[in-house]
Amino acid sequence: MDIYTIIFLALAVFIFLRLRNVLGQRTGSERPPYDRVTRDVAPTGNDNNVVRMPGTAVDQATLAPSAEPVSPRDRWKGIAAPDSQLATGLDEIAAADPAFNAQHFLSGAKSAYEMIVLAFANGDHRTLKDLLSADVYDGFESVIKGREQRSEKVETKFASIDKAELVSAGVRDRIAHLTVRFVSQMITATRDKDGAVIDGNPEKLTDVTDVWTFSRDVSSRDPNWKLVGTESGH
Repeated sequence: MDIYTIIFLALAVFIFLRLRNVLGQRTGSERPPYDRVTRDVAPTGNDNNVVRMPGTAVDQATLAPSAEPVSPRDRWKGIAAPDSQLATGLDEIAAADPAFNAQHFLSGAKSAYEMIVLAFANGDHRTLKDLLSADVYDGFESVIKGREQRSEKVETKFASIDKAELVSAGVRDRIAHLTVRFVSQMITATRDKDGAVIDGNPEKLTDVTDVWTFSRDVSSRDPNWKLVGTESGH
C-alpha cells in the first residue's frame, strides 16, 4: 500500500473510535418523553387513575394580587344565583378552603364522570377504587361481579357531555360535598355470553341524566374528590 492509503485508513479508524465514544451518550439536555397519562390525569401516590378535581390547584393568575376583586354577589357568577342556597354552600366550601375554584371542579368532575362510567362498563376495578368512596365502590363491584358470573359484556360510548351543573354544596364536619347534575348522550348496550343484546341499543344514542355527589376532607392535603353518591336524574 502507498502512503496515501495508509493515511486514509488511519483517519477512518480515528473517526470510527470518536463516533463510538460519542453516540448513545446522554448530554443532559434531551427532552423527556411525552406521557399523556401523567399529563392529563393527576397522580395519587403511585397511581395515575385519579382525576384531579381541584380544591387547591388553582391557576396562579386566579390568586394574583393584581387581579380585580370580585364582589360577593358575583363570586359564583354563571354557577349559582346570588343569595341562593347553592351560593351559600359554595361560600362555606370557599371559607374552609380559600383556594377552592368551582369552575375547575366542574371541569374535573366531567372528566371523572366519563372515566367512571367507562370503567364501570369495562369492569375496571382499579380505576373505580381510586375514584369512588368505599360504599359506592362496593355497590359498583357487586354489579360488575354479577355481570362477570353471567358472562355479560357492556358496551358504552360517549357522544357528548352536554351539561355539568352544580345543584347543591356545603360543608359538614370538615367534609365538603358537591352535587352535580350531568346531562349526556351515549350509546350503551349489554350483551349476553352469546353476544346477543339483552339491554340497550348498540346503534342508538340515549339521553342520560345522572346526579352524582362528590366529597372531600377540606382539612386534608389531598385535593382530590371522590364519588360518594349516585342517582338518576330527570
